[in-house]
Amino acid sequence: MAVTLTPAARRGYGLGSVATGSFGTVPGLLLLPYLTDRLGVAAGVAGLIVFLPKAWDVLLNPVAGQISDRSTNPAGRRRPFLLRAGLTLAVAFVLLFAGPVAPQGLAAGWVVVLFLVCASAYAFFQVPYVAMPAEMTDDYAERTRLMTWRITILALAILVSGGLSPMIRNQLGPEWGYRGVGLFVGLLIVVGTVGAWWGTRSTPMRTYGTAGASLREQLRIVARARDFRTLLIAFVVQALATGAMLAGVDYVARELLGSSGMSTVLFVCFVGPALLVTPLWQRYAQTRDKRVGFLAASLLLGGGALATLLTLSVATALVPVTVAVVGIGYAGCQMFPLSMLADAAAVDALRSGTNRVGVYTGVWTAGETLGLALGPFMFAGVLALGGYVSSTTGAATQPDSARTAIAWGFTVVPAVLVAVSLLFVTRYGLDEAEVRRAREVAQ
Repeated sequence: MAVTLTPAARRGYGLGSVATGSFGTVPGLLLLPYLTDRLGVAAGVAGLIVFLPKAWDVLLNPVAGQISDRSTNPAGRRRPFLLRAGLTLAVAFVLLFAGPVAPQGLAAGWVVVLFLVCASAYAFFQVPYVAMPAEMTDDYAERTRLMTWRITILALAILVSGGLSPMIRNQLGPEWGYRGVGLFVGLLIVVGTVGAWWGTRSTPMRTYGTAGASLREQLRIVARARDFRTLLIAFVVQALATGAMLAGVDYVARELLGSSGMSTVLFVCFVGPALLVTPLWQRYAQTRDKRVGFLAASLLLGGGALATLLTLSVATALVPVTVAVVGIGYAGCQMFPLSMLADAAAVDALRSGTNRVGVYTGVWTAGETLGLALGPFMFAGVLALGGYVSSTTGAATQPDSARTAIAWGFTVVPAVLVAVSLLFVTRYGLDEAEVRRAREVAQ
């Protein structure tokens, strides 16, 4: 029988997005500028530093998924990981921006090591967390409601962490600004960690039977799941696009709009709409299905990026408006795929009688991590091609080629990536009727 969750359970689960949203946003927004304009690291090298620890997560996430699948902890298969990994992540993040700024090699090495620790801890928080919806309820529509809470709180967390972090950096100045950001985000991660751990304490979790055999065999099975594979590719390509846009916000504000304070404005316009439109996307899914909603949101995401190129060229006052269109699409492109992921993982578990939910979500978060890591790396590569000049003060004069690179990396590159993702969005075939049939057969 399908389980309808209580509002308290939905809110409790959603609070975990305070942690995932904060960590998923602030490094992508400020770590690259920290390296290029505080530590003086060349753009190409800085992009590599941001990318490598995230690439490690691509390997670690499926392992974390299998470990949580096989957990026999009396407190639950997933929840204990949230507390341990989340608190470790919070401490590591505070230390990330608290290291030396000279000599440059030591400072860059500190960032690599601490970001690697952050990425490892995040894997053991994120993977069990994303696995939970498939075990909290069997209901197709209930998972969408659960994701509505999660994405709404995620949007608020991204808005708070990403909107206030640049302000904290600017207000505290070069010496203490980034350290203040580290402490602020570390506290947010603690709030999200404890909230999700405590808020889901009374929610029963379905087990779907025993965990699978070897990780290699489970990965092969997951790779052969056509709908999951199609959905994953679309989501990863879009994560690459949004990662590039997030990395470009600070550069667009400083170099193209002439004010570092505009980074907060752009960020609010990018994330803020999700607080209003996520419930509307849920209603859209109820009348048109999740797949159609994902397609519509994708069109807004890519179209808004192209429109932003136009406003950057002819009417900079309208840039926040076109970025808000991107934000409306972004909200749907987060909510729909995550709900569809839970459907795919649960259907596999119902049909096979084998618990591979953690492996599914491990592969998913590995792909998402790879996309979000490659986004800043790609943007840094575009900066390097454009001849961006790094400095330790952030006051270097940039050539016209660098300004063009910033504009294209922020708009055209993401739009092209979203267009590619549409080829896969349209091929996804798992719908409500198939989910219902799988549940009825299993019962």
